[in-house]
This record gives sequence, C-alpha cells and structure tokens, in this order.
Amino acid sequence: MFKSSLALASASAVLAFACLTPAHAAPDEDAAKALMKANDCTKCHAPAKTKKGPSLKKIAEKYKGKADAQDKLVTNFTTAPMVKLADGTEEKHKVIDSKDAKELKNLADWILTQ
Repeated sequence: MFKSSLALASASAVLAFACLTPAHAAPDEDAAKALMKANDCTKCHAPAKTKKGPSLKKIAEKYKGKADAQDKLVTNFTTAPMVKLADGTEEKHKVIDSKDAKELKNLADWILTQ
C-alpha cells in the first residue's frame, strides 16, 4: 500500500512539474512573414513552389528531424554562403538584415513548420 501511494505521489509531482515547465512556443508567423517581406525573400522563395530558390516546403523537408536545423538556417541567413539555384547556377545567398538572434531563430523555426 505504501509503495503504491509513494508511486502515485511521485507521478503526481512529475506531472505537476511538467505543467509548470513552458512548452516550446510556436513560431510567430506574422513576425517571420514580415522579416521575409522586409528582406525580399519571396523574390526567390515561395511557400510551396520552386522559384529561383527552393520552396519553403522543400527547405523544411531537407532539415526535417535534424537537431541542428535551426542553427544551419540561421547560419545561412547571416553568412551569405554560395547556394545552388534552381537553374543550376550558383550565387551568394542574401544576408537577412537583422541582428536580433531571436528574430532570426523565429524565422528559421517558422520555415521548418512549412
């Protein structure tokens, strides 16, 4: 009897703590879209169709399940790497005009939900 009461109390404590721990917040879609618009990202990227660059859906598929996906996207946004375009040519990726790490991570997280 004592063991089952102790187990129940332990389980209750774990559940209570889990409820108090903030869950990972969903990306702010409006902020992500505004940052994309301000940086003219839609010139090369569309939600579901390939333009000059891959669609947001293809980008999300490429990084699906990868623990470092957010970091890789933020690096891509901030370092102007050479990227291969849909027509096979290469050019430097435009740097996103933001020094706000939270804003850049939000954009990456939003893209990964596409």
